[in-house]
Amino acid sequence: MLVDVVDMKIRPPFRLWVRFSDGAEGEIDHGSSLLSRSGPMIEPLKDPAYFRRGFVEDGAPTWPNGYDISPEALYEDMLAAGCLSFPKDAA
Repeated sequence: MLVDVVDMKIRPPFRLWVRFSDGAEGEIDHGSSLLSRSGPMIEPLKDPAYFRRGFVEDGAPTWPNGYDISPEALYEDMLAAGCLSFPKDAA
């Protein structure tokens, strides 16, 4: 399924609340996966102040250094973790 992130709020220290284009929404802690990885694109995001600078660009959570999260992968992760709620009229 192709979905985009249409709205995002960052909640300290590394939580993301997102709404997807199909109306599903939820919050996930991105900290554990983020802090267990390394690399030049990841390192800046480990600073909570930098992490809070995230925004939505072209349907994906994105940060000023160009790091982004695939909206489809995020959706699947959140679905598997039971973090998504769906609109009442979704069938």
